[in-house]
Amino acid sequence: MIGRAISAVLLAGLLTAGCTTARTPATPGQALAAQPAPTAPAVVTREVVVKVPVKAACVPRALSAAPKYPDSDVALRDAGGAADRYQLLAAGRILRAKRLATLERVIEACR
Repeated sequence: MIGRAISAVLLAGLLTAGCTTARTPATPGQALAAQPAPTAPAVVTREVVVKVPVKAACVPRALSAAPKYPDSDVALRDAGGAADRYQLLAAGRILRAKRLATLERVIEACR
């Protein structure tokens, strides 16, 4: 039993000794020279353009406020007669048509 244990230890010793003697011993200087120096990863520079919608005023600054229409309720009540009320309504209608045309042009430009 002891003989087998000794033979197993000797066999293991021979196997490990055979592995170490197969290699050629390297000096510390050779080990450093054989390995290439680690290279830094390549730096890639990219220009990324992010398009962000800019809020712009759609209504031009030159657009005036609504005019004072001549056919208001007060003006129609204070009119002298039917002919005067008719003239106030006609004048108000002309102003509204012009204003509507202007507003439609502005809205169409915004789309």
